[in-house]
Amino acid sequence: MKGLCVLLVLMVALFFSLPYHLYLRKLWKKEPAKSWAKGRKYVSGFFKTELKISGCEIETIGYENIPNDTPVLFVGNHRSYFDILIYHESVNRPVGFIAKKEMEKLPLLPLYMNDIGCLFLDRNDIKQGLATINTGAEYLKMGHNMILFPEGTRNQKDELLPFKDGGYKMAEKAKVPIVPVAISGSDLLLESAPKKIIRGHKVVIEFGKPYNPSDFSPKERKAYYATIPGIIQSMRDGHKI
Repeated sequence: MKGLCVLLVLMVALFFSLPYHLYLRKLWKKEPAKSWAKGRKYVSGFFKTELKISGCEIETIGYENIPNDTPVLFVGNHRSYFDILIYHESVNRPVGFIAKKEMEKLPLLPLYMNDIGCLFLDRNDIKQGLATINTGAEYLKMGHNMILFPEGTRNQKDELLPFKDGGYKMAEKAKVPIVPVAISGSDLLLESAPKKIIRGHKVVIEFGKPYNPSDFSPKERKAYYATIPGIIQSMRDGHKI
């Protein structure tokens, strides 16, 4: 029943919001930051409804680690479709996601992903991938926050998948901090739930200490990037689900 309700809310949101999407697209050409802020506020209403229907209980740790005076590149693990909603609401500021290129083929959804400043990455096209990273850096320079999932896909295992570090260049180019993020329990809402039926569950999301790569040498940055999976894994290991 929860799954049906979540699906119905999504369908209603996507279809009946088309006029507002057209307004935001027009606004973005003149005032991108204002467009992203309005998009976040609008989408947040639907996200909160979906999370409430699903029975998701979110515990947030380390929110004080997020700098207030600069945009941020959030780097986190990815366990569930619900992560998008949970990250978005937990960050509580305009934020876009680096999503896989395949999501652009879905009906209607990409329109609203664009509204909140998401970008689509083709992992099989190096040239296009570099262009996406450059655009992400420009978004950060414009004051927009971005979220990167370096595992490249959803992963419900206890151990993280190998991280792809190319996306960190966005923070370097924009001279903004990276904040590592760990999430636990989101897959228990759906992917790891019995019979894959949506069930209420507690989710923990934790924000780690910020690191500004532009303050360090290339060698020091490379050393830090190598520690990010361990930082996220350590935070996850301390979560009580």
